[in-house]
Amino acid sequence: MSTILEVHNVVKQYGDYTALNGVSLTIPKGSIYGLLGPNGAGKTSLIRIINQITMPDKGEVFLDGELLNPEDVQYIGYMPEERGLYKSMKVGEQCLYLAQLKGLSKAEAKKQLKYWFERLEIQGWWDKKIQELSKGMAQKIQFVVTVLHQPKLLILDEPFSGFDPVNANLIKDEIIELNKKGTSVIFSTHRMESVEEMCDYIALIHKSNKLIEGKLTDVKKQYRTNSYEVGILCEDNEKLQNELQQKFKIAPTNFKSLNEELKLEIQLETASQNDLLQLLMQRGQVTHFMEKIPSVNDIFIKTVTD
Repeated sequence: MSTILEVHNVVKQYGDYTALNGVSLTIPKGSIYGLLGPNGAGKTSLIRIINQITMPDKGEVFLDGELLNPEDVQYIGYMPEERGLYKSMKVGEQCLYLAQLKGLSKAEAKKQLKYWFERLEIQGWWDKKIQELSKGMAQKIQFVVTVLHQPKLLILDEPFSGFDPVNANLIKDEIIELNKKGTSVIFSTHRMESVEEMCDYIALIHKSNKLIEGKLTDVKKQYRTNSYEVGILCEDNEKLQNELQQKFKIAPTNFKSLNEELKLEIQLETASQNDLLQLLMQRGQVTHFMEKIPSVNDIFIKTVTD
């Protein structure tokens, strides 16, 4: 597996407070990598180190196989949670200025800006000042200046903050499209549904330590409980529930349905899912049968709580 970024045993302290305690991460090239953790976990400290805003007290960071150096800023696009646009500056003037800071010539910057302004349908904003834009409109400009130098690593901290659902979906599609074209993405967010939808790999940092890292499907397999959500139409719900209770660990559950069936969560220990399904089919009409795959939100809460 080729990697775009490797973090080796990074330590960062602020006085007596340890923000990162020997954290190591491996971000595969071409992936969308979810960097998760509660507030104060150390995510922002790590992102600042990758962007060379601050330096680690110990440890190393490698970009594309080489030790990270100041010139690598041209290969990284960073959109912080706290946006950094100059409010009294005109949109076009500001975009050109920030593009040239990233190493683009004025001609190339104008070319890229023309592409993105047309793509996001914001051509009329060129002479507006940032302070004249809504928060969501300013977010679009922040996204454009983050990606217009075509970075090979894109770091997004809460990228959907401030967007309405339509524009959040628009930016999500642009992120996925950039990834398809080869951009690797580190994606830090508290929106677990976005992680489910977009990320290939995740890492969870809590209290300055990495607790989880891996391919999302592999992480989910580690946390699966072999539980099944079932719905069954039968003549005597209470009798069937008592029978199942003798053989399995069961609990009431709820899911959307057009029927008034018995709804249960059943956890298997020794029996197989085929054994359970066969038993249910003998007792009535099975209307719903689905393994309860742990969500990223479930994994996040369980890990942090435990």
